[in-house]
Amino acid sequence: PSWECTLSREAQTKRFCKAQAIQRRLEEIEVTFRELEQQGIKLEKLLRDEDGTPAAQKTQWMNQLLYLVQKKNSLMSEESDLMITVQELKLEEEQWQLDQKLRHYMSKEEPQKTAEDRAAEQEILAQLLEVVNKRNVLIHIQEEKRLSEL
Repeated sequence: PSWECTLSREAQTKRFCKAQAIQRRLEEIEVTFRELEQQGIKLEKLLRDEDGTPAAQKTQWMNQLLYLVQKKNSLMSEESDLMITVQELKLEEEQWQLDQKLRHYMSKEEPQKTAEDRAAEQEILAQLLEVVNKRNVLIHIQEEKRLSEL
């Protein structure tokens, strides 16, 4: 049916747009990492070099350094989540493509199917099962990560 094609095209477009947005965010995170790294280096240098600096100033620099570390850890966690999402999108796309192939073989009447058709159908089913299992692993990883962050 044509509405199925429209829906699957919409889903593909959504996956593509989501992947592009994730890529942009990963690039932003990379830039922020570099900025945080530079700020951290400056603060460490200040802390090492300034012997005559008042304790209050040193405490302020230490607090800024701790804040940078927390921010970096937070970004690393976000980056990890985004990488998992990228893997999910790849697996969704792979599953969609396999579904399309499987439909092609399943649409044939049983008497018209060749031995090659049946073998291909079985191979596609095995690949689909593998993709579903990989997606389940990702869901499990996300759940473990979520629980460890609580």
